[in-house]
Amino acid sequence: MDHINIAKDIRKKVLKMAFDSQEGHIGSNLSPVEILVCLYFKILKIDPKNPLATDRDRFILSKGHAVSVLYATLSRAGFFPENILEDFCKNGCRLASHSTMGAVPGIEVSTGSLGHGLPMATGIALAGKIDKKDYRSFVLLSDGECQEGSNWEAILFAGNHKLDNLVAIVDYNKIQALGTTKEVSDLEPFKDKWESFGWSAKVIDGHNFKELDKAFSSVPFKKGRPSVIICDTVKGKGVSFMENKLEWHYNHLSKEDFEKAIKEI
Repeated sequence: MDHINIAKDIRKKVLKMAFDSQEGHIGSNLSPVEILVCLYFKILKIDPKNPLATDRDRFILSKGHAVSVLYATLSRAGFFPENILEDFCKNGCRLASHSTMGAVPGIEVSTGSLGHGLPMATGIALAGKIDKKDYRSFVLLSDGECQEGSNWEAILFAGNHKLDNLVAIVDYNKIQALGTTKEVSDLEPFKDKWESFGWSAKVIDGHNFKELDKAFSSVPFKKGRPSVIICDTVKGKGVSFMENKLEWHYNHLSKEDFEKAIKEI
């Protein structure tokens, strides 16, 4: 399967949804594209025709403001028809600007208030252990979100309960709503912090399919420990005038910007 072209197609869909709706968070949606493509087209044990199968892997988008990339990925993977993407952020539509359970098949939980996704994914992983199920619980967090205390409670809990069916993924683009993570509340030494809470951690290039595949295919990294994959990414990846630019956390696309961005991809 040509993951590179799938990623390009998803980026184009994200841009079209953003332009048609005049919604923001574009940079936040472009940075985890390769992560979601690798998960949904290679790693996750899922069936779009049976999205609520009891033995399915669970994926939670904790950074719920980046939901358009999840919608685009789910559509491309066959969970629902592509034309539904045209409803994004329209009055009375089913596709809201934050992840909403029940809107379309494949959305496991409602997210948007940051710091909630990892605790929920941890609970799902614990339930799997109690019920003796072999599904895995994956959760994608933003880096700024990792400053939330609720996450560190879940990280401590997961390590203590040896939840090796839990996989956290951090979209580490190093830019959050009001500045860089280093300026706002520095996360470093990031890998060491996770490991000190009883997790196994790897740092990879979050845009490199080979590195993503290798990391995801080897979880759990250590039996009895939850895994975290810290993905170095670029905010606004794929569009030169958006890359590493704080303003594209908020900016809306003009017709000129949209056409220029599509042409670049």
